[in-house]
Amino acid sequence: MSVITLISDWGNKDYYVASVKGLILSLQPDVHIIDISHEVPAFKLYQASFILKSCYKNFPPGTINIIGINSEATIDTPHLVVQKDGYYFIGADNGIFSLLFDSPPDKIVEIKTKNVGEITFPGLYVFAPAACQLVSDKNIEKLGTVRNSIKEMFAFQPVVTANTIRGMIVYIDTYFNAITNITKKLFFEIAAGRQYKISFGSYTIDKISKNYNDVPEGEILALFTSVGFLEIAQNHGDAANQLGLSLDSMILIDFQKDDNILNIN
Repeated sequence: MSVITLISDWGNKDYYVASVKGLILSLQPDVHIIDISHEVPAFKLYQASFILKSCYKNFPPGTINIIGINSEATIDTPHLVVQKDGYYFIGADNGIFSLLFDSPPDKIVEIKTKNVGEITFPGLYVFAPAACQLVSDKNIEKLGTVRNSIKEMFAFQPVVTANTIRGMIVYIDTYFNAITNITKKLFFEIAAGRQYKISFGSYTIDKISKNYNDVPEGEILALFTSVGFLEIAQNHGDAANQLGLSLDSMILIDFQKDDNILNIN
């Protein structure tokens, strides 16, 4: 069975999601539709890319991902279908694709659409039909014109010195866990076995936990998420609210200049 996922800022109280699903099922009754999220803050490409990047590889190869974020087409932001590592992505060329991938896509096609400037709901009138056509034939070149590049949008990267990593909060989840842009890989590369302090606001942590229950209920902790990003959390609490953390809040990790053993197994 073919899989089509949906991620958008449409919310769940209006008709938008239902309309797209209805059209998909009308065109491809046997397709399996998965909602990734429709609660992305309006027009927030960074948050959408974080969510989709964190989960799309868990779906079967060949999955088609519809991205309904800031999706109206203009001369500078045409509608694209992109193929990457056996997966397909449909959305506007507004920078979202560059945020999703760490290397260039395998194929890029600009979707051929009549009266594109008059379409106010591309998710329904462009993306859903394109996804259904891909279900029938995975040759994306039949959808339009081949392109060589996508619009680049650069996410803020951690600032690294020999003894520090300065990052920021890039996502706050349903539990008010504050997720940073500092990866586990980067952390270990700079740590090199040294002790450290993680600072955010006036709060400091000197240990990375393995899971939330490593600390007593209500205590603040730091750990790595399942997809490898440093997270600030509170066991059975809401760390972001308790600590006043929000998107773009800064996180500083200071590493000692000696060879003390790192506080993580």
